[in-house]
Amino acid sequence: MIKNRNTLVLMLVAAAICCLAVIAPPIAAQNPQTAAISANKLTVQKYMDGFTKSDHAAILACLTDDVEWFIPGAFRVVGKAEFDKQIENEGFVGSPTIKVTRMTEEHNVVVAEGSVRSARKDGGVLSAVFCDVFEMQGGKIKRLTSYLMETKEETPK
Repeated sequence: MIKNRNTLVLMLVAAAICCLAVIAPPIAAQNPQTAAISANKLTVQKYMDGFTKSDHAAILACLTDDVEWFIPGAFRVVGKAEFDKQIENEGFVGSPTIKVTRMTEEHNVVVAEGSVRSARKDGGVLSAVFCDVFEMQGGKIKRLTSYLMETKEETPK
């Protein structure tokens, strides 16, 4: 029998901490909000953030010098200078709103899925869904293949 109340409290706190140490790591690893993000995914997130601000320097900092960007049916560019010319399109105004709904990684490939909305100069709005495949090298984007599909209805939330 424990005679000192303070000793009992300390023992209960120690037991609770031990239980949390056993339970918390597996729970945190399953929760994407608390799981650690890889260096490659962090680069892709910085790249996306750069686009939402039309920040050329931030975007270009995420790329290798010999980067290749390919959008099937639209264009293929090689090198940072050519990539930079494609960051903002003359048919649009302002910065796009990009929502990444899923990002997965295997080896040095990161796949980001999501939606994008951007105001057109003619007053309309582009709503599209995308799947970007990033091939990474040394923590930077070496090759990007972007699959885009314009949607007439509201993009997924």
